[in-house]
Amino acid sequence: MEFFRNTNIDFLGKKWYFLAFSLIFSVAGILSMLFWHGVPWGVDFRGGTLVTVRFAQKPDDNAIRAAMDRAGLHDAKIQSIAGQGVTNEVLIDLDVRETNEQALDEGKLKIIQALETNSPAGKQDLNNASSLTIKNYLMDKDPMRLGSDADQKYTAQAQIMVNYRDKTLGGVLTSIDQLKSAPGVDPAAAASLSDGFFLSNFGVRDVAIVGPQVGSQLRKQAAMATIYSLAGMLVYLGFRFEWIYGVAAVVTVFHDTLITVGAFSLTKTDISLTVIAAILTLIGYSNNDTIVVFDRIRENIKLMRREKLADIVNRSINQTLSRTILTAGLTFLTVLALFLFGGEVLHGFSLALVIGILIGTYSSIAIAAPILVAYQDWRIEKGKRPVAMPGKK
Repeated sequence: MEFFRNTNIDFLGKKWYFLAFSLIFSVAGILSMLFWHGVPWGVDFRGGTLVTVRFAQKPDDNAIRAAMDRAGLHDAKIQSIAGQGVTNEVLIDLDVRETNEQALDEGKLKIIQALETNSPAGKQDLNNASSLTIKNYLMDKDPMRLGSDADQKYTAQAQIMVNYRDKTLGGVLTSIDQLKSAPGVDPAAAASLSDGFFLSNFGVRDVAIVGPQVGSQLRKQAAMATIYSLAGMLVYLGFRFEWIYGVAAVVTVFHDTLITVGAFSLTKTDISLTVIAAILTLIGYSNNDTIVVFDRIRENIKLMRREKLADIVNRSINQTLSRTILTAGLTFLTVLALFLFGGEVLHGFSLALVIGILIGTYSSIAIAAPILVAYQDWRIEKGKRPVAMPGKK
């Protein structure tokens, strides 16, 4: 199957337009990383506290962000969580990097204080109360008139209530009366809670911390993984073709990576571990597409020895154009569907793939091949022997 037959597009004749396009996006990305938004490392790399919050109704991200700002949490990042069985949950990223038990409580407390509005004086939030808090309240009130057995039985009552709230109702009570129908809960104990507790419209589901030392180590490992992949690519292409092919491929992949990371900086989208995985995948994808073009160039050089290298390169790109469009097009449609319907969890991963496939396909045609011609022209201009383009035996 072919989309294009006998095309004769002068790609090298448009190299200055391609160069201008690449320069605009590369420089914009560099300026964003250096002066505007920086490199938007996710919590996996920079460290921080992640708090998962469940709401009784669909949450308003703008209202949550405004509440965070009023509480002094100006760098908090808010992300809605979508997926099967997940409703009305958001993930709040706080810049709290201590790695002790106190930091966990601190992160949770900051979120609760920021989101609780118009809480009744002297009452505690039942949706965010621990089993110990509920148990102490019941011990003080003693609604079941237990006497000496109070400690053990009220501990069990409090644990049943918390389990029913978190596991059965998803972490948020809409009425204190709901606890009366919980298996094992004494009606008198449930009824007494209304005197000392109120219900907010949210419940903190989970608090997790990634320490800055772990983040620093992950950043280093991600950078080394990228460098090793580029070095391996350079060695392979230098052995399989000529060193200029390897250099052209590495420059092309660096160009693709720079534009992709720059796009994340411009859009202020976090770079997580899954995004790094996507970028490493794109390095291989872009390299594969470039090798297809290089291989056709090498074959045509053997068949068209009397023609100029620029004409051979143009002919080779046109001959592989149909294959490039088919392969890249089908892959792009797949990752586009992932981007549109994959949800927030896969947003960064799929965005990197969407940008990378577009830029990787473009660079194989507009960046890698012209580098070969530019290098050949430079050698001729300097009076040097043209490089042995057919490749080593």
